[in-house]
Amino acid sequence: MSNEWNGGLPLASSTWGIEEKTSMQSVIDSGHFTMGDHVYQAEQDFAKYIGTSYSVMVNSGSSANLIALAALNFHSRLSIPKGSEIIVPMVSWSTTFYPVNQAGFKLVFVDVSDADWNISLEAVKLAITKDTKAIFAVNLLGAPADLVGLSKLCEERGLLLLEDNCESLGAEINGKKTGSFGIMGTHSTFFSHHICTMEGGFVTTDDPEFYQILVSLRAHGWTRNLPPENHVHSKTGDAFLDSYTFVLPGYNVRPLEIEGALAIEQIKKLPDLISMRAQNAMYLASILKSSSFKLQNPSGYSSWFGFGFVLDESSKFSRKDVLDHLAELRIETRPIVAGNFLKNPVMKHLDFRVSGSEYIADKIHTQGFFVGNHHTNISEELNLLASALEKFGE
Repeated sequence: MSNEWNGGLPLASSTWGIEEKTSMQSVIDSGHFTMGDHVYQAEQDFAKYIGTSYSVMVNSGSSANLIALAALNFHSRLSIPKGSEIIVPMVSWSTTFYPVNQAGFKLVFVDVSDADWNISLEAVKLAITKDTKAIFAVNLLGAPADLVGLSKLCEERGLLLLEDNCESLGAEINGKKTGSFGIMGTHSTFFSHHICTMEGGFVTTDDPEFYQILVSLRAHGWTRNLPPENHVHSKTGDAFLDSYTFVLPGYNVRPLEIEGALAIEQIKKLPDLISMRAQNAMYLASILKSSSFKLQNPSGYSSWFGFGFVLDESSKFSRKDVLDHLAELRIETRPIVAGNFLKNPVMKHLDFRVSGSEYIADKIHTQGFFVGNHHTNISEELNLLASALEKFGE
């Protein structure tokens, strides 16, 4: 790929081929651009891939989080009271956290594991109070969180488990896809992610009532897209009246039909896209010699969104030294998601508490950085990366 990029290593690259371009053109030729049959087919295909009964496509992974958290207000059996606490990891993206408050709940931040940088099961156990009603786990950079342990804990303590799987599409634990362990899982199909529909996302679930709540919340909170017999609100049977009956305080986060068409083609390619990312990760691990850098160490099967590193605190070099050198080589870098999110000024606007230490999250915040992975063989570029990091070896 280096000839195409003229050296270096960008954060992301296109996964589109002639199939995607043809699918977009077919939608353009049809003249039907709003959510329709392509979106509905993509939802079925995506649910089948994840291994859940249902999926709801939306216009972004952030919107997937928005309606998933909002849905917790409306379920007949599984809704949780306003003001309830939801435990989250300190390291994740902004729109993991905002929807928790936007839905009326309180954030409880806990530290992450030193190995894979996912939410720490032990920290979660210590954070639970009588007000805790749910855990919102994040599968970070392709690596599964301890979803088996978290599922068991939730069952024992009567809590709901949700998954932000926006960075980890295709990851697995014991053959079960991430995004299928919790009561709801959220996913992103933004350009830099495993598959791309320009903007886009999905919520997956096995619960028929949550599914129908999500369908209503996605489009204005109306009943139009619900079946005649449903869990949300009875329909009159009069198509004129039912077209504009609003029953939930919803949003408009619908995807475009062109995004549905793209998703259909991209989902077909997913196994091969994930496999190549995993091969790149294996190759990088085999050639990385510098002991000054700790590469993320996933448990389960990672889909390797990218490569996260933490510079050893005892190194005589600073992170800036490393990043400046990588920039000279045109190797793009970013923070590990948002580092310790508690360090952001936006926290003054959020309702939250912190449970326990911030030690690992702080280390990731001050010493961590991220390099992109791709769906093609990038061994040449990884050789460049490994060689560059060796210059900072002990």
